[in-house]
Amino acid sequence: MNIAIITSGGDAPGMNAAIRAVVRSASGQGFKTLGVEKGFLGLIENLFKLLTPRDVSGIINTGGSILKSSRCDLFKTPEGLEKASENLKSRRVDWVITMGGDGSMRGALSLSEVSGIPVTVIASSIDNDIAGIDETIGFDSAVNTAVQAIDKIRDTAVTYDRVFIVEVMGRNRGFLALEVALASGAEFAVIPEHPITVEEIAKRIKQMGEIGKRSSIIVKAEGAIGDPFQMASKLRELTGYDLRVTVLGYIQRGGVPTARSRNLACLFGKRAVELAAERKKNRIVGLKDGQVVDLNIREVCESIKKIDDEKYELVSILAI
Repeated sequence: MNIAIITSGGDAPGMNAAIRAVVRSASGQGFKTLGVEKGFLGLIENLFKLLTPRDVSGIINTGGSILKSSRCDLFKTPEGLEKASENLKSRRVDWVITMGGDGSMRGALSLSEVSGIPVTVIASSIDNDIAGIDETIGFDSAVNTAVQAIDKIRDTAVTYDRVFIVEVMGRNRGFLALEVALASGAEFAVIPEHPITVEEIAKRIKQMGEIGKRSSIIVKAEGAIGDPFQMASKLRELTGYDLRVTVLGYIQRGGVPTARSRNLACLFGKRAVELAAERKKNRIVGLKDGQVVDLNIREVCESIKKIDDEKYELVSILAI
């Protein structure tokens, strides 16, 4: 069997560990692995290279992707999909393993439908927003990166009686922001799933001030409310507090993956190869209830993952 492996969309810490696991598990099965460089764009441009167990030595502890990634609008077109399909067939690829989040999952399904080549998706996303899956590769690493930053920011917030808005990634969903807020002891989790106005936040900040709390951390998902600097200006006007903004940005994507992200990557990679060996097509691999599971990609695409409302309420309960 010839397996093609792709990392597409946004990178997540642990992807290299998953590449390593796929290549070495495949080799143990007697399969050949072809790495596709630059994500789905590489399928269109025919950027394939053979990966052996030695080629993936020393990458388990590195961030990013040795195969690189890219955004590719052409892949979303019939022409792009057809070209990718032709290149896979010319390389005699029997199975495709893709790593990524929601967009990668949908792209992989479209590729399979056009080419007829089965796919497996390894859930890799710091957004952790894939339905039916509790945890993806990279989520734990991104949470820890953000929490470490906020631990340092809080020292200054307490020293100067300031309120800090810390913006984390999450254009459409707030799973990362919520987990970071709870783990860092933040006073607010501002996420798309629970709309809140600046006036409501200001009211709560003033109420906490009345009971002696002079500093706060607001963890804001980038897709919630709007621009963090405009939000800070309005809160400063409404509360009289000194406001500061920190946008963590892409540091959440990079860096050394945590032990948990690495271990999940190893488990997911091994399972992805097993699914190919079992000819169990078009599945996505992730963690559910502490177990590695594989789910039907189409069913996952048609579902929406719900935020943990109890966890959201707990952030407020513990903020007093």
